[in-house]
Amino acid sequence: MADRSLRGIRLGAQSLQSEDGVVFHERAQHIYTCTVCGRDTTMTFAVDAEVPPAWECRTCGAEALRRIGEGTATVDHSEDKVARTHWDMLLERRTIPELEELLEERLAFVRERRGAGGSTANTKISA
Repeated sequence: MADRSLRGIRLGAQSLQSEDGVVFHERAQHIYTCTVCGRDTTMTFAVDAEVPPAWECRTCGAEALRRIGEGTATVDHSEDKVARTHWDMLLERRTIPELEELLEERLAFVRERRGAGGSTANTKISA
């Protein structure tokens, strides 16, 4: 093993093989449309592979059926669920005055640990 030292190479980050002389197999893309949310998912398969008639939707997990032909179906996504931020979830549990009080307590604790007893900044939370 001493004759094949791997010193100085990041293992797992880079392949030691090259793509010289590699012939890639022909590919075909198939579109799957979800039966629940209506979103399209494009999957790439080998040309000679057996293409499944259904696939799992990446968005909602429901069954998506393979679209055959060029049907142009438009779906309205205006009522999709918007992702909640950490701030939104925090506001579900606490009010702004409670958050200001907690902030003041934590700032007082940090100032006490650092030895700086005075307040140097105005700390107000704005939504």
